[in-house]
Amino acid sequence: MSDIVTLTVNPAIDFFTAVERLTDTHKMRCGPVRCDPGGGGVNVARVVRRLGGDCQAIYLGGGAAAANLARLLTAEGLDFAVLPIAGETRENFSVKEASSGREFRFVMPGPVITQAEWQGCLARLDALHPAPRYLVLSGSLAPGVPDDFYARAIDAANARGSRVVLDASGEALRLALPHAPYLIKPSLNELRQLTGQPLANEAEWGQAARQIVDAGYAQVVALSLGAEGAMLVTRDGVDRVAGGAVTVMSTIGAGDSFVGGMVWALHRGDDVPQAFRYGVAAATASLGHVGTELGSVSETEQCYRRITLQPVRG
Repeated sequence: MSDIVTLTVNPAIDFFTAVERLTDTHKMRCGPVRCDPGGGGVNVARVVRRLGGDCQAIYLGGGAAAANLARLLTAEGLDFAVLPIAGETRENFSVKEASSGREFRFVMPGPVITQAEWQGCLARLDALHPAPRYLVLSGSLAPGVPDDFYARAIDAANARGSRVVLDASGEALRLALPHAPYLIKPSLNELRQLTGQPLANEAEWGQAARQIVDAGYAQVVALSLGAEGAMLVTRDGVDRVAGGAVTVMSTIGAGDSFVGGMVWALHRGDDVPQAFRYGVAAATASLGHVGTELGSVSETEQCYRRITLQPVRG
């Protein structure tokens, strides 16, 4: 069993194409189509694999789309396990408008998961032997999966000594925090939703994240700030990486790359600040690619060498 296991409750096939201009009513002739595996934990596992780590991706899958997803993951050499469901795995698509450079992302809700299916998923995690060192819970919950699903998974993983890395949002994140995942990676908007506060400046960002750490809800908060960079918050302090001068071709997969880079570095023994730099580097590398393509290991290393942490005072 791999030391790093990711779980994706609502995986996808991600399609990407481009048109000159988006218009209603008229047919829009699309450019070449790119097709990649998708979903939070799936992408995290792909990044870990690209960086040279050993990782298994577990996901719920059904229908023809799930078979296509398995084919794509096999082509990448990724270790994966599919938990069969009756519903059809979703397919998402993104379109870039060439005339403006804007990116439009259409995300499907996914299949309805039965109680037996999501309970079977929890049982599969609990049966992993030995327990993974890192369990990554990442992505949206499919319809039918209860909001406290991640909370239940965290309890079971903590009892077996795994470090849980959580990348979730909304009610799933709020309910999971009291169960103490090791690391969370919210975006600034997700942190605002969680706290109900505007969080208008750097001091307020750090304070809100520090409250999560001080409450014992997480040991590490890796806060992504979009164009403003990222912030690392632990009991040791608050550090910031400023937004870099990078040409953003697409934001698809950047957050998952962040998690993948951090988990890969933590597993190989890097300290938390160094792992955070690798997370930022992997995310930055993915931003330079069009559509659903992820960054390479060489691009990640190049970005890593340019990243420095600055302590946040106060």
